[in-house]
Amino acid sequence: PHSIKGQGIYAYVVCTHIPKDSEDELKNSIKIGVSNMISPIARPDNIQFVSVLPKTRSGKIMRRILKKIAADSTDYGDTSTLTNPEIVEEIVKGK
Repeated sequence: PHSIKGQGIYAYVVCTHIPKDSEDELKNSIKIGVSNMISPIARPDNIQFVSVLPKTRSGKIMRRILKKIAADSTDYGDTSTLTNPEIVEEIVKGK
């Protein structure tokens, strides 16, 4: 939830390796890039780097779970179809 917009943009960015000292610089670069290429209104409010996204056995990204993590909810619903259920806890810890 966003106090002005109603909903904010929370971006999950998949990266294999980011040096800790350049993480803030990369986040800022992504925000500026989105603002310039798409629109300032599309600029992400939050950016989180993850190693992989939670996917089903058919390869679909479980956006429902990502939305709940971004909203600080702990009820993720049915996660039995995930191929990598351990990634959910990793994403929550990295928040």
